Amino acid sequence: MSYDLKKRKRYLKKAVKPVEIDAGVSVSELVRRMGDTAFQGKNVSRAVDIWEEMLRGRTTVFFGLAGALVPAGMRELVTHLIKRRFIDCLVSTGANLFHDIHETLGRNHWQGSAHADDSDLRDAGIDRIYDVFAVEDEFNRADRYLYEFALRLERRPYTTREFFFLLGKDLALKGRRDGIVRAAYRAGIPVYCPAIGDSSIGISLAMKDWEDNFLFDVIGDVKETAHLASRAKNSGVVFAGGGTPKNFIQQTEVTASIMCKRAPGHRYAVQITADAPHWGGLSGCTFEEAQSWGKIAKKSSRVTVNCDATIALPVIVSALTQRMQGFKRVLPDLSLKDAQRVKKRIWE
Repeated sequence: MSYDLKKRKRYLKKAVKPVEIDAGVSVSELVRRMGDTAFQGKNVSRAVDIWEEMLRGRTTVFFGLAGALVPAGMRELVTHLIKRRFIDCLVSTGANLFHDIHETLGRNHWQGSAHADDSDLRDAGIDRIYDVFAVEDEFNRADRYLYEFALRLERRPYTTREFFFLLGKDLALKGRRDGIVRAAYRAGIPVYCPAIGDSSIGISLAMKDWEDNFLFDVIGDVKETAHLASRAKNSGVVFAGGGTPKNFIQQTEVTASIMCKRAPGHRYAVQITADAPHWGGLSGCTFEEAQSWGKIAKKSSRVTVNCDATIALPVIVSALTQRMQGFKRVLPDLSLKDAQRVKKRIWE
């Protein structure tokens, strides 16, 4: 059988290079070497490359935080991303933010076992998140703190950005440790939580009387994030897990286009997920699928790392931190002035 050698040459451009192990090698260099391999090792290396490209360019970086990553020990890592300004806007589940507040107030999550007797745990007042334990009455004290904080606020609807900005300010005074919400307040990074009712934060605020419910302006969140994306020179997304934060960030481009604003799609995209696309769920869906919606730009730098985020994220962030050492980033404009103006009414 004869082969088309021109076609062969088109495909065979770079040989797989075995990883060389060196006791003194940095995480950054190890990840570079992984880029010469295959499978998810190569994708981890590609994720660092794309994130670095975002930071060295004029890119607004949206970070989506899903899953139970804060109780699993990723809280300091996300705080590091905020302090180093490796991200510009955080969109999170309410659960992760509640767990962050719980630890900022000086309490802990505990290593446990996925095989513990859950009836015994219930009797002991211990909540289980796979192999992580938390103390129920300590959670209740965090609930009480949030309830009492909300009582002090002016009676009006709040975007979740406004709520977490004010909460971060309060935690800057009362918190015993640094954390995500507190660090975001100090860095001026907006925090959004589109499904805030689906969390212990929603439960805490539900302690109020029926006649005087706390009100969130979640449509204001939609408008604001679309504004941030549309006015960015370039925008990029990094997803740790999927869920609501992933779609909320991706839909900024769709919202902006409906509002007749600039919406070329996110130029850079990195996701770490353990979910598969063939079930049709959003958490596992590919960036190529998102291109069909206009959420990700046709010409974009993108990679999916199919891995547990508690494995991949510390490696990626450690390598990125070493690469960016000494680099002073030009920060994007996160102003929300004129955020709700629409240049042209689409309905006319």
